[in-house]
Amino acid sequence: MTDTAQPVAFPQDRTCPYQPPPGYRPLREARPLARVTLFDGSPAWLVSGHGTARRLLADRRLSTDRTRDGFPVTTARLAGLVRRTTALLGVDDPEHRAQRKLVLPEFTLKRAAALRPRIQEIVDARLDAMIAGGSPAELVSAFALPVPSMVICALLGVPYADHDFFEEQSRRLLRGPDSADVADARDRLEDYLGDLVDRKREHPGHGLLDDLVCQGVDREQTVALAVILLIAGHETTANMISLGTYTLLCHPERLAELRADPSLLPGAVEELMRVLSIADGLLRLATEDIEVDGETIRAGEGVVFAGSVINRDESVYPDPDALDWHRPARHHVSFGFGIHQCLGQNLARAELEIALRALFTRLPGLRLAVPAEEIPFKPGDTIQGMLELPVAW
Repeated sequence: MTDTAQPVAFPQDRTCPYQPPPGYRPLREARPLARVTLFDGSPAWLVSGHGTARRLLADRRLSTDRTRDGFPVTTARLAGLVRRTTALLGVDDPEHRAQRKLVLPEFTLKRAAALRPRIQEIVDARLDAMIAGGSPAELVSAFALPVPSMVICALLGVPYADHDFFEEQSRRLLRGPDSADVADARDRLEDYLGDLVDRKREHPGHGLLDDLVCQGVDREQTVALAVILLIAGHETTANMISLGTYTLLCHPERLAELRADPSLLPGAVEELMRVLSIADGLLRLATEDIEVDGETIRAGEGVVFAGSVINRDESVYPDPDALDWHRPARHHVSFGFGIHQCLGQNLARAELEIALRALFTRLPGLRLAVPAEEIPFKPGDTIQGMLELPVAW
């Protein structure tokens, strides 16, 4: 490990929404491991090498259980949730395996393929409404957020009529001003979903939550799964649609390639996920000493995986800062790796391909409505994306 005179602070804000923070440059130079300082001054290991990341993400000696003493926390507002169990993402095997088995059938490649016609209908309807509203438009609220919200609501059996409520609680949970606000948002979501599960016990409908109720899964576990699936199912994809669109509009030569050869789109989606790395900072806690790359991660030490740095490892991706639809980018870690690899990755890929293809096909003159540098984007301590995206056509 290359020594750095001063540990790098993590996380940091980006100065360009599709580039890692300039302050992460020492982390790239210190591959595959570096030391960082978290918001409260506590130290942690940061993984910055691609091969090392994949090995450690598959290592069962690294725990995702946020209730363990010493689990790393990257922001003050999330400190209040560190003792609360999070389904799927925040539990280890065998509990994780049991939870994943309950919901996996709805997130297979075959299931995602079967959902494509419905996703296309949703995308077309949102574009119809946006176009009817006239140019200019705000893409996040008109398109990027509603599309995945409607898809995950249909899949789970959550009424989309309630989207304003759960989208607001999701926003507070991920970007609330303090830990009390974050905790209140989670409480409100759990109460809402608990009431919904109770109604489904009396009057089952169609959706994953209805299936869990019919299988006899208890209320607490059903609500816990619903919270994480509802939030992850719309927040991450919405941010990828908005930031992916912004990035393409800022790279007209790359966008022209996609227009000329639509068969490049699946590869372009992978490359955008690699470059954008919107969920930048997977967290783990070592439960045993781990020897890796000449270093020892001690039991009880926090480990952070910086996707924006890992996905730009020059040894794996030559000229890593460039957008290249022709490179094999599938092995990026934007979906994580190992047993906790993102459950919804097949659905996310389908949504991104369909949304971006329809957007740039139906609106060939799509452009930013204001200068790129004036468009606000999210801070570095949450999922990356655009706060708003004014476009014209």
